[in-house]
Amino acid sequence: MQIECRFFASVREQLGVSQETLQLPADVRTVAQARSWLQARGTVWASALADGRAIRTAYNQQMCPPEQPLADGGELAFFPPVTGG
Repeated sequence: MQIECRFFASVREQLGVSQETLQLPADVRTVAQARSWLQARGTVWASALADGRAIRTAYNQQMCPPEQPLADGGELAFFPPVTGG
């Protein structure tokens, strides 16, 4: 499955990339599995997307839970919580 993956704010800064087209393995079917797969890339990826880090996700521009299923051609985004005032 191929998806577009986007990274915003501090996640983008830490990774040094704002977007990437990913070819996911057949066993990666959810947002949580995609996050784990990206973490396995190595140190900076493991740190930026660490399980204990507050990271929000959106799938096809809608906020989503980790259990959200992925589909070919979808867009997955990772970003930190945002505050304003």
